[in-house]
Amino acid sequence: MTTAVPTAPARPAGRAWRGFGRLLTTETRVWLRDFAAPFFGILFPTLILVGVGFAIPGMRDPITDAPPSSVWYGLTPIATYLPTVIAMAVGTASLTVMPVTIATYREKGVLRRLSTTPMRPQGIVASHLLINVGITVVGVALALVVAQLAFGVAVPQHLGVVLLAFVLGLCAMFSLGMLVAALAPRASAANAVAMSLYFPMLLLAGLWTPGPIMPEVLRQIGQFTPLGAAAQAMTTGWFESGFPLLQCLVMVVWTAVLLPVAVRVFRWT
Repeated sequence: MTTAVPTAPARPAGRAWRGFGRLLTTETRVWLRDFAAPFFGILFPTLILVGVGFAIPGMRDPITDAPPSSVWYGLTPIATYLPTVIAMAVGTASLTVMPVTIATYREKGVLRRLSTTPMRPQGIVASHLLINVGITVVGVALALVVAQLAFGVAVPQHLGVVLLAFVLGLCAMFSLGMLVAALAPRASAANAVAMSLYFPMLLLAGLWTPGPIMPEVLRQIGQFTPLGAAAQAMTTGWFESGFPLLQCLVMVVWTAVLLPVAVRVFRWT
């Protein structure tokens, strides 16, 4: 004999989301109590930037072995590294933080229990999307301030292109993170899948070989990944002329494919 899981009666959409503000506040407080999530979401990108800038010789010296007509001539290597660090911040929140949180709530039955209350379980997902996007923006802003103060990084040549690439990167990577969160039955599974995607994407985004020293084969492959496309598009907007059309289209396609699939296959139990 099986026992049916009780479900709440149908609710008007407005009433179902009436307590969302309080839920968001509560989830933000709980999220901030976990040292790992705020550390990796806010501080980790800046620590990587500062560590690379001061620990690796030559990262603060102007590039002089490029042709004088090259866009890289006179820049510092740490400056060319900044778009990759921003892309890493996006990937960290979307793949290593949010899917594990949602999978933990599924594993512990939080999502199932919410289905019997006036607040829809979608509220949990929406709140953690907002939390992680907000923390990503804070982490990126901190990295930009430190980069300017510590290394004097130049402002982007085309700020609009950089902002567009950042937003598209957010959409594509959080769509991927939502797909992982939609399918992982447990936190351990979400973490394993996320890490298997996260580190190869960092390689293809140029974390170890940024900007002008990135091998061409990695550049060609990376431009078709959401994180690599974001890093390359921001690099183009920051230092180069022209518009990164291919990379932007890649991010749009990833979002258009992954987000509907994640919504369709999302499991509450």
